[in-house]
Amino acid sequence: MSPLLLVVVLVTMVGTSLLSGIFGMAGGLVLIGVLLVLLPVADAMALHAVTQISSNGWRALLWWRHIRLRPVLAHGTGSALGLAVWSMVLLVPDRAVALLLLGFSPFLAQALPAGFRPSPERPAHGVAVGFACMTLMVMTGVAGPLLDRFFLGGALDRREIVATKAACQTLGHSMKLVYFGVLVAQAGRVDPLVGVLAVLASMAGTMLAKRFLEGMTDAGFRLWAGRIVTAIGVFYIVQGGWLLLVP
Repeated sequence: MSPLLLVVVLVTMVGTSLLSGIFGMAGGLVLIGVLLVLLPVADAMALHAVTQISSNGWRALLWWRHIRLRPVLAHGTGSALGLAVWSMVLLVPDRAVALLLLGFSPFLAQALPAGFRPSPERPAHGVAVGFACMTLMVMTGVAGPLLDRFFLGGALDRREIVATKAACQTLGHSMKLVYFGVLVAQAGRVDPLVGVLAVLASMAGTMLAKRFLEGMTDAGFRLWAGRIVTAIGVFYIVQGGWLLLVP
């Protein structure tokens, strides 16, 4: 990785970690889109996993008092089941397909009938969403948009959403790193120096976000989180469709 490319990636990581630290979402969605453009798919997935483990793990540590354990356990169980299933397939997605699915993922939970929308307060829903999230991580690198809708549909306050989702994401991205960094053929590689700098950049963005989150109201949090996720989803649909039309 050239010095200029490294600087671009690190600045992006700080910015996306700041975004995720404020809303508990969207940052990973932006980052994987950038990495998919700059790096081979498996390498992008592995580096993204490293940054998201550090970013979400640090966020979960900062807000540990607000973590709701039951949704984390349910989500982790579903994710482990998903990893077991996909380990029998070992698929590495095409870049254009990954971007298209990335764009559509924010609308998956929205498309469900109101009576069937998953809730973080129900363990069975958490297992099902965990399985679906692991599938999305294999296909797109992120599961944040579906997990965003999952948590926004419950009764948790903004701190509980950020903390609990961060714990779920830490588990999920750890499993994704195992998948793309170990299991698949031509596994993704992460330069140790780049990995260390990525961890530091992610932690810096996460720490900067704490003051912003404290200053928000729950109503403002939900309003802007929904708008940001929808806008990013539309952008990736356009980008993925363009790559399919113009290889």
